[in-house]
Amino acid sequence: MNISLRDMTLIPTMNQRQIEAVENLENALRDVPQVEVETSHMFHAGMYCRTVHMKKFVTFTGALIKIPTVIIISGDVSMYMGTGLVRMTGYHVLEGGKWRKQAFFCHEDTSITMMFASSATTVEEAEAEFTDEGNKLVSRRSANEVIRTEV
Repeated sequence: MNISLRDMTLIPTMNQRQIEAVENLENALRDVPQVEVETSHMFHAGMYCRTVHMKKFVTFTGALIKIPTVIIISGDVSMYMGTGLVRMTGYHVLEGGKWRKQAFFCHEDTSITMMFASSATTVEEAEAEFTDEGNKLVSRRSANEVIRTEV
């Protein structure tokens, strides 16, 4: 099978079975010790960016993302993309489709940034734009840095 460069940079929309697979992992992970996660947020030029900084050997799941976004990965992580695991080592910029829920295993310390166009002025407003699962976000429970800039 031929794989285009676009196929390697697209996190596709997921079907219900694929989303449920991540939800099952998420439920199983609730019974293991939880780690502190640093999340940083930036509002700049009509964009909202959020970055989670994950430590080596951490497994985590994300909220159900309901809009298209851009994802930037820097580190070494295996990511469930619906059809299987893909290992991302180094620096990658990806297109993220809407209606997706990722699971990750960090082989090394890894930072993952998600960004999208937004008119939000608070983290809570931006989170409500991209997910209906705001109560599950680590940014609601962990350390956060918020940067606002003017253009």
